[in-house]
Amino acid sequence: MNLHDWIDELCDTLDLDLEVDEALVLDLARDVAHNVERRAAPVSTFMLGYAAGAAAAGPEHVESLAARAQALALAWDRPADAPDPDDVEVPVPDDSEVDHTGDRID
Repeated sequence: MNLHDWIDELCDTLDLDLEVDEALVLDLARDVAHNVERRAAPVSTFMLGYAAGAAAAGPEHVESLAARAQALALAWDRPADAPDPDDVEVPVPDDSEVDHTGDRID
């Protein structure tokens, strides 16, 4: 199943009759996750949808709302000590005492 199929099925499940601009929503989520905080991405896309629904917005108005939200995310000033959301802190095990003689790399 791909994203478009999921959206179609979810629309059916939620009894929604709409077209979703996946790229628009994903772009907003990406910008919020990278510039604000990862957890803010789904909340922000929900809020975009809520604002669009409350305004009975057509596609152009949704694009305008998304652009405003993206501009806010891109201008967001994270604290200087905030971790980079692209950094992954995974400890590297110390195997310096392990004998790798005969190990194969396939």
